[in-house]
Amino acid sequence: MKRVALSTLSLALLAAAGTAHAQSSVTLYGVIDESIQWAHNTMDANGKNANQVGLAGGNLSGNRWGLKGTEDLGGGMKAIFQLENGFDINTGKLGQGSKMFGRQAYVGLSHDQFGTVTFGRQYDPLVDMVQPLTADNYFGSTFATPGDVDNNDNTSRTNSAVKYVSPVLQGFQFEGMYAFGGVAGATGSGQSWGGAATYGIGSLNVAAGYFRMDNAASAVARTGWSSTATSDGIFGDNQITAGYNTAKSVGIASVAIQYVAGPFTMSGRYSNVQMRRDSASAFASNQRYNVAAGFFGYQLNPALLLGLGYTWTHGAGDTSNTYNQVSLGADYNLSKRTDFYAVAAYQHANGTQRNADGTTSIAGAAIGSYSFDSASSSQTLVSVGIRHKF
Repeated sequence: MKRVALSTLSLALLAAAGTAHAQSSVTLYGVIDESIQWAHNTMDANGKNANQVGLAGGNLSGNRWGLKGTEDLGGGMKAIFQLENGFDINTGKLGQGSKMFGRQAYVGLSHDQFGTVTFGRQYDPLVDMVQPLTADNYFGSTFATPGDVDNNDNTSRTNSAVKYVSPVLQGFQFEGMYAFGGVAGATGSGQSWGGAATYGIGSLNVAAGYFRMDNAASAVARTGWSSTATSDGIFGDNQITAGYNTAKSVGIASVAIQYVAGPFTMSGRYSNVQMRRDSASAFASNQRYNVAAGFFGYQLNPALLLGLGYTWTHGAGDTSNTYNQVSLGADYNLSKRTDFYAVAAYQHANGTQRNADGTTSIAGAAIGSYSFDSASSSQTLVSVGIRHKF
């Protein structure tokens, strides 16, 4: 009897261990996006316009691989984590400034009733809640704001961030985030913070929010967006924002609305971006950008999505400029994981721009969040590619 009892106990412990294992998981995932790309009116090494043809990755989705996992702690509570690496498919180099997990790196707790708290390098609330209702969510960088001045294409991530996301309450959800600057004796230097909310009822979804990122305080003239600041900043390798990377702070307010009617998806969005200066900045006056964009998508059949987008971007304050961009896209799904796509955009610019060296010049076109500067007021970009998700 004693031997039988011990055997029964052993089986019970093994069963319990199996149950615990089943309640925890770690998932390896990724996206590989590659295309043949043609760019017209792209600045060459001599500052002249030229055509450029080559391979270019990350058009619809940034190339990445990652690990994410959960552990059931009981009572509706879970421990969660995510580590996500970005890379250049054509060179194998790390993305996001050569960071190992530059896209995301966080750990936290999630509760079915009370929401989720996470700590680490993360997306800001506008990217989480407003961006999914815009054209960028469907067709990526080619449909993004010129220069990505409002971070619609996720140019910036936030370091040292504490984020809270509520559960969905009758279609309503909200999020708040604060990132510590980490500067001794100056708590607010380099900090970032923001919040957003979204509401969905039937086929209608709306979202709005605000995000502010501060550059590190400086007693001398800055040379750029400080690497010690919590946020990467929206100053990618493009001529539209290059002259403002010494800003004291950047504030972005965004709102978007989306309506789905059968195979049709319609959305509109508006952003206001404020680039504020102080005595350490290398430009004369505060610069602001207003962005208005519309998107129309048509699911022609279960496999094929067509898209049309228009983006108007106007800068004023330090310099005055306007960018009109029209984008087209088609995405054909071969399976749940693999799709072919074709995207194209045309942009026209006018006005003046602040250059990286502090001078001003006639505004040059720069489509979406790409780094293809132009010495001309117009630019065209066409990409035909394949994307695989795993």
